[in-house]
Amino acid sequence: MSDKHISTQFDADLSGISTRVLEMGGMVEAQVAQAIYALTHFSGETASRVLKTEERVNAMEIEIDRDLSTIIARRQPTARDLRLLIAISKTIGNLERVGDEAARIARTVQRLMNTGVSNKMRLPVGDLSFEADLAIALLRKSLDAFARLDASQALQVIKQDNEIDVEFDGLMRKLVTYMMEDPRTISASIDLVFVAKAIERVGDHAKNLAEQVIYVVKGTDVRHTPMGDVESVVS
Repeated sequence: MSDKHISTQFDADLSGISTRVLEMGGMVEAQVAQAIYALTHFSGETASRVLKTEERVNAMEIEIDRDLSTIIARRQPTARDLRLLIAISKTIGNLERVGDEAARIARTVQRLMNTGVSNKMRLPVGDLSFEADLAIALLRKSLDAFARLDASQALQVIKQDNEIDVEFDGLMRKLVTYMMEDPRTISASIDLVFVAKAIERVGDHAKNLAEQVIYVVKGTDVRHTPMGDVESVVS
């Protein structure tokens, strides 16, 4: 078998896996959006659909991870290609955890509905929806950076993660106020605290994906690195 043929097959393997990663990313992005829809509309049917999707996401992670191991064993990738394969492995792990957060929100919706809470109760679900929109947009942007291997766009994702953190802090203050003003909302508000934290973690996972893009493109691990140093790596 010629070296050219091996290289062509390896490129095809990489392309196929990258496509499936993006498919998985689109799936979990939709999963988060559906979980928030289930919350804002108190839709048990949508919450159940989110939980069903979790099974497919988990299966995709296992399948892609298995194929990654096969490629590494058969193709003996060069340093840059090996970085990409390692980054893909970490990326699908982060995507699977995004799916976990969506499922956590869906289960919270089911619990709220089972305890008789309705969307007529005065709770800041609109603020949660705004935080979720920020997180979903950040996830979409990080997936686009992965598709293009665009380190500059990945850097923007890392910078924008702070916006979700600020929104999360504001939500915590608002939920505390709700509980103080109306003790009847305490139980539901505590559930919404966990929802807000789940959304904030989606943003964290989007940031992790962006860090992996920079690792592939620049060959530098920028996790836990000050922003100024990350900017120096990308520039």
